[in-house]
Amino acid sequence: MKLPTLLEGHLIKRYKRFLADVQLPDGSVITVHCPNSGSMKGCAITGSRVMLSRSENCGRKYPFTWELVEADGCWAGINTGHPNRLVREAIENGAVPELQGFETIRPEVPYGEHSRIDLLLEGSAGRCFVEVKNVTLVEHGRALFPDAVTTRGQKHLNELMRVVREGDRGVIFFTVQRGDGCSVSPADLIDPEYGRLLRLALENGVEALAYRALVTPQDIRLTERLPVLV
Repeated sequence: MKLPTLLEGHLIKRYKRFLADVQLPDGSVITVHCPNSGSMKGCAITGSRVMLSRSENCGRKYPFTWELVEADGCWAGINTGHPNRLVREAIENGAVPELQGFETIRPEVPYGEHSRIDLLLEGSAGRCFVEVKNVTLVEHGRALFPDAVTTRGQKHLNELMRVVREGDRGVIFFTVQRGDGCSVSPADLIDPEYGRLLRLALENGVEALAYRALVTPQDIRLTERLPVLV
């Protein structure tokens, strides 16, 4: 996934979840949109180098969007709007062998109880419901999800278990948008219920896939599968 030309700055603070103040190279300070509803633990440290995109929509109150942050020496992609596109591109390019053999991919298809599946794969092999998660928290080489309690994420695991019971495939797909994660695990200390449900889902036929992304200020792409350790 190609990124637009990005503007560099340094983080002053993130607040109200969806806003952040950034100092630009000329010393000026701007407020930018933060496209991430999580805690961003480890990715919102004052003084961190960040990269911003600028919207072509002149009517936006905050024209700049926070895209990347330098965390522990590598770039991390904090925009939760990107993983669905990253995963779809990787599937279409044959980079995710576990999800090949389907003729169509549809995004944001209604399912479950007032939910929308991120990607629905369909074809002669049947149907595969893929729920995509963005992972930016890494501790001691292990990528952890979630970085805040997520009742929505818990609901998605229950719904994936339901589609498996009904005869379809259900996949939870962890997209690690930073280069220093070597495996993925549930963040039990942050959301123990999510960890419990993930283990239950895997015991009941839900598949867990994790891929690491190479993140640069020019582009982001999935590069290799990581083990999911539960």
